[in-house]
Amino acid sequence: MLDIKRIRENPELLQQTAERKGLDFSVAELLARDAERRELLLEAEKLRRERNALAERIARMAKTGDTAEVERMKEETRTINRQLAHIEERLDQAERQFTALMLQAPNWISPDTPIGRSDEDNVELRRVGSPPVFAFPPKDHVELGELHDLFDIPRGVKVAGSRSYFLKGAGFFLHRAVQQLALDLLAERGFTIMDVPLIINEEALANTGFFPSGREQTYELAKDRKFLAGTSEAPLVSYYAGEVVDASEPIRLAAVSNCFRREAGSAGRDVRGLYRVHQFAKVEQVVICKNDPELSEQMLQQLTENAEQLMQLLELPYRVVAVCTGDMGQKNYKQYDIEAWMPSRENYGETHSASNLHEFQARRSNLRYRDEGGRLQYCHTLNCTAVATPRILIPLLEIHQQEDGSIRIPEALRKYMNGMSLLTPPQ
Repeated sequence: MLDIKRIRENPELLQQTAERKGLDFSVAELLARDAERRELLLEAEKLRRERNALAERIARMAKTGDTAEVERMKEETRTINRQLAHIEERLDQAERQFTALMLQAPNWISPDTPIGRSDEDNVELRRVGSPPVFAFPPKDHVELGELHDLFDIPRGVKVAGSRSYFLKGAGFFLHRAVQQLALDLLAERGFTIMDVPLIINEEALANTGFFPSGREQTYELAKDRKFLAGTSEAPLVSYYAGEVVDASEPIRLAAVSNCFRREAGSAGRDVRGLYRVHQFAKVEQVVICKNDPELSEQMLQQLTENAEQLMQLLELPYRVVAVCTGDMGQKNYKQYDIEAWMPSRENYGETHSASNLHEFQARRSNLRYRDEGGRLQYCHTLNCTAVATPRILIPLLEIHQQEDGSIRIPEALRKYMNGMSLLTPPQ
């Protein structure tokens, strides 16, 4: 959510922001609802003042015994109450319409965010490592998974429908190993590691900007009026919702959790393998810091660096891209994606996303701190994937495959794999 004062001062800029993000949003309508509610609020306050003045006069007149005048003023009070009830009903409706539009308003865009319509317009910032050149016909991750019995997609589909899978044996242990590697890395860098609720209420998702625009991607437990979290970002930021925190130092939080997404609108896309699934696990980084653009930019770079360090430990070639306006969504102020080289796609595929949201989530969540002068300020919040699996298994298996079908395990993962350095195909 944004500061309405800033919107009033910069309506054209916000409309341009919405258009650049590809959002159907009318700033004019928002400002009309804002003006309506402010006018109704003034009318309501005026009527309340008149009613209070009448109450004082009635009390004084009652002492004089002038019952006729007292009754006349009581009737005037009843008229005011009827008018006030009507105004308050209209005010309540106007407030609800205004709030609904405020929840749809896009976050501002950083000056260095590229302008574009889709991920094709994202701007590559750097590449680390080179795509491998195989001296043999490489297998994709599905073939490697079947060869090593690492996962079973057909039975996953049988049990749970499309985009489902079972992880098995070494596949499961690789899945857990990359998570533990990420958690250990973040713990060393001062993050508080948490286990978070995955069944959360609507308020937590609205406060963190996943509702209303992301509602179709979220699994709902209608009977309980709860939702399955699509990322631990929502419960991590909501942990401090409604509180005044000590932000003298950035608050660093991380969690590993299962994540659930409907993948609405992705029919026919990435249907083979583990790239786009309904259930996955993710280690997520969240930072809550002072309302200082220079500081939160520094935090964004640190979060991205953490994710890059993980990719380097996994010995995977990757690139970092600046996400353009049309690909970044409603809530982000600035975003980077990290994309690993995936031989089966003959291209880079997204594995991480890092975002700076400035005050957007904190205003919705009423998450504040006191500045040096004791004044309450809204925090800045940031998030970044540390690792998401099983998607990370795609480059991990494909990049490290050998000609005989074996798969080399990166050194950083071996201590989590009981010292295993190579996955050998069953004889």
